[in-house]
Amino acid sequence: MSRLKLAVIVGSVRKGRFGPVVARWIADLAAQHGAFEVDVIDLADAELPLELPATPPALDPNPPRPDGMTDLTRRLGAADAFVVVTPDYNRSFPAVLKAVIDWHVTEWDAKTVGFVGYSGTSGGLLAIESLRQVFNELNAHTVRGYVSFPRYYLMFDEHGDLREPEEPTGAAKAMLDQLHWWARALTDARSTLSRS
Repeated sequence: MSRLKLAVIVGSVRKGRFGPVVARWIADLAAQHGAFEVDVIDLADAELPLELPATPPALDPNPPRPDGMTDLTRRLGAADAFVVVTPDYNRSFPAVLKAVIDWHVTEWDAKTVGFVGYSGTSGGLLAIESLRQVFNELNAHTVRGYVSFPRYYLMFDEHGDLREPEEPTGAAKAMLDQLHWWARALTDARSTLSRS
């Protein structure tokens, strides 16, 4: 059986961000899982203007986009599933994540999404709960499992490795199993619909 395409999205572009460390950790675990072909998408590498097209996505789900977004859109469209790596910003998620979500519609449709959160106290849970509502509105399925790193700066060492990996690794494996099950089911369903 062919591996599914999993996009790991680094959801922060803030100077000095910790997101790439967390993204590398979950991407490595996803690669070890064996069911996924992993693509790490760093939103810092894409042109993501906050000003959206005048026509709502319900009327034009594939609007003209800046040239700097072409590669990002292609990679999102190719993915069968997503893991969004996000911090909490003011009890929600970063603006760059809202921008990438709002610039795309069909790329999320009938696909599955998991989350890895990190922050000082909540571990990204406030961002994750907000993102669940947004993705569900776009007909994406968010899996129940997630990974959370409260006080992440104490949990990872200076090399970006977890000091006590057992619990987060267990949570990640459970989430990846859920992602795989739903991604396989939704990929098969999309394939059936496209043939009918």
